[in-house]
Amino acid sequence: MKILAAVSVIAALALGAGQALAAGTQHNSTPKTLKVVMHDPGCHWFLVHGKDRKTASVTGPIRLQNFDEDTLKVASHMKMRLVHVGRSIVLARGHYVVMMVGQAPDDNYLKLTVR
Repeated sequence: MKILAAVSVIAALALGAGQALAAGTQHNSTPKTLKVVMHDPGCHWFLVHGKDRKTASVTGPIRLQNFDEDTLKVASHMKMRLVHVGRSIVLARGHYVVMMVGQAPDDNYLKLTVR
């Protein structure tokens, strides 16, 4: 009876350790980076594979980095966040509009979809 109990405990520990390792590998992945850069005309753009784009659709989560000339406003239907020059934020699934603080009327409004 003691042997059966010991085998059960060892099997349970092995199963728990395996699940913990599997869970750790899924959640520790670092998000991909999407850069917002300064480029005229339009002031700011997403840099996607070396090309300037007004829209981007990516699989998330995504790290959005600000390489523009001023602070960016990142707005979703739930909230608005500020990203200062040289800083970044991680965005989860959703639809976002990216604009610059004090933006001129002819500057781009960037649209980002995180799937």
